[in-house]
Amino acid sequence: MSDDAPRSTKERPPATITDEGIARLRARIGIPEPHVLPPRYLEPNADAFRHVAECYGDDNPLWCDRGYGVGTRWGGPIAPPPLVGGDTLVGEDEVEAVAEEHRDLMRGDPLRGVHAFYSASTREWWSPLRPGTRVARRNALVGVLDKPSAFAERAVHEWTAQVFRATGGPLLSAQLRLMIRTERTKARERKRDDAVVIAPYTDEQVAEIEAQYEAEGPRGAKPRFWEDVAEGDEVGPMVKGPLTVTDVVCWHTGMGMGLYGVKPLRLGAARRRRIPGFFHRDELNIPDVMQRVHWDPEFARRAGNPTTFDYGRMRETWLVHVCTDWMGDDGWLWRLDCEFRRFNYTGDTQWLRGTVVRKYLADGDRPAVELELVVENQRGELTTPGHATILLPSRKHGEVRLPEPPGGATDLQGALDAIAAGFDR
Repeated sequence: MSDDAPRSTKERPPATITDEGIARLRARIGIPEPHVLPPRYLEPNADAFRHVAECYGDDNPLWCDRGYGVGTRWGGPIAPPPLVGGDTLVGEDEVEAVAEEHRDLMRGDPLRGVHAFYSASTREWWSPLRPGTRVARRNALVGVLDKPSAFAERAVHEWTAQVFRATGGPLLSAQLRLMIRTERTKARERKRDDAVVIAPYTDEQVAEIEAQYEAEGPRGAKPRFWEDVAEGDEVGPMVKGPLTVTDVVCWHTGMGMGLYGVKPLRLGAARRRRIPGFFHRDELNIPDVMQRVHWDPEFARRAGNPTTFDYGRMRETWLVHVCTDWMGDDGWLWRLDCEFRRFNYTGDTQWLRGTVVRKYLADGDRPAVELELVVENQRGELTTPGHATILLPSRKHGEVRLPEPPGGATDLQGALDAIAAGFDR
């Protein structure tokens, strides 16, 4: 769903997807460019680890307790996986400007005016982030897939990637975002009716949710050995909700304001001068950011939604949470992907579950399991399907050996190149 991209109330000129536009977009694959915003945390410490974990409801002491990590295999606190990437959380640009020979190619949007919505995410983690570590990042387009679409006849799947490394240290992680580009007029003709009714909760339903929260918690120091896991094992459940505006506020305290770079007061005024189209007038004729659709029902309705809603990234962090609670301190979340298929509206409750669908030795000697993950709301609708790969300790093979970056890359550009090579264009 386009839950990360507010729907503008302004009409834009019709735009079409052309072969020439796709070719120009593909010519940009692998060319690094600066990120649009600086990182929120330049040198994230244990406090930053805790703030990020708490913003998505995670109380795991491995990232929330300064002293707890000393007694684990990690020898100290490590960052919760969502922090190591997270769009604008960490990473100083390794490339500060587009190279001179690429400036003409990288200027403008080859599919200008073609609707874009944030549809899916893929993450990988290769090494832990320690407190006080500066992080470098490199950003590039890595995949452009021309696909037929029942929704809009023709769509372009545009994959961008960020890769991260500890400055002077190991490669840490990769984060990929899928933006689906569709022609606006055709998309409107086939728009799904997404009107919903958020029914009030009974006391019994609230009590059920509260009981589930009380039953949850991280596995912690008790190892989950690979030998003790079987295909078909269930993971979870975990509950998130009913979603409130307070949850969105708490999310921003840890995650910052994300890709939109929202700022208050004089800083906000400077932002309005730079990107006036992102600001709309409220009932008092005061300009405010369209991101307000996440906390103001009237703004959300003006944008075409029945009420306020979450961010796709929130549900991604929730899937991380269900995995890390299950695997324990000695496990390692290697990969996670998910799709954002439906909105999660204020008042909705999401139930997270997983199933072990494969148990195997990755790379011949790393005990691993693959999970199929689902997030369903209280109406029984699938909102966020996903998958995860987790490395587990083994009685036979020993403790987890961290995975290698793609293609055995040793620098950020090598990681981007290896990721781009994995797309069938």
